[in-house]
Amino acid sequence: MRDVAAREMKIGFRNPWAYSFTALFALFMLSLLFINAQGYVTGYSGSSSTMLNLALYLLPLMALMLGSFSLTGEKEEGNWALLSTYPLGTWAFLTGKYTGLAIVLLAIVTFGFGLSGAVGSLLGGGFNFATYGQLFVFSLSLSFLFLGVALLIGTIAHNRWQALTIGVGIWFFAIIAWPSILIAALGMMPYTWIKPALTVLTFLNPAELTRLFTVVKLGGGSTLGPEYYNWMLWIRSPWGTPVFIGVLVLWIGTALTIAYRLWERERRRG
Repeated sequence: MRDVAAREMKIGFRNPWAYSFTALFALFMLSLLFINAQGYVTGYSGSSSTMLNLALYLLPLMALMLGSFSLTGEKEEGNWALLSTYPLGTWAFLTGKYTGLAIVLLAIVTFGFGLSGAVGSLLGGGFNFATYGQLFVFSLSLSFLFLGVALLIGTIAHNRWQALTIGVGIWFFAIIAWPSILIAALGMMPYTWIKPALTVLTFLNPAELTRLFTVVKLGGGSTLGPEYYNWMLWIRSPWGTPVFIGVLVLWIGTALTIAYRLWERERRRG
């Protein structure tokens, strides 16, 4: 697993896609910083909401493309056919891939936040430390969540074009179309079903769950409406953060487990 992770890091830091996303993310972060250079932003505000939405749109797509392309590249270039002849376990292969790509994503997000934070300190403005930390954790959570989904996509897809199509479709559904789908689905239900259905549907979309968790932690729970009152209570409670972390681990573990079973089935056939 360590060798696979080291190889993935080496390839990832040479990947032009990684540097393109890094430059794009850093550019938008700096743009938001200059807009708010007159003073420090604290808690949930228009500026922190804009940065949150930036991460919500960009980071899942970045993780989906980097992760799925990594696995489909192994298939297209014939590397997996060679690796499968070695005493390399499928689980070690997948977890090594995940670990290496997670470190690459960590470096990208850290560079964007670090550069913006350093410039903000020089200009005497930007975001205060606590707010910045919450947004940083939100960005990492999104990246790691969708990286697990990306490895599952890379397992299912046979080539990069299929991976791109599936990845963009999932990104569009989970990020862009989700508010409209949620409103339409809840509008067709009896009133007594709305709150239970809202809870179930939110847990089925990790991007929405992560966004809600961060908004409440930043103090913007009142903007969500009365339907989310119970959400605000449990997120602010002592067990809110452990439950959230548990859900993230469950999502990532489930995606990797399904990918493992599919790779193992294909390996036995080969």
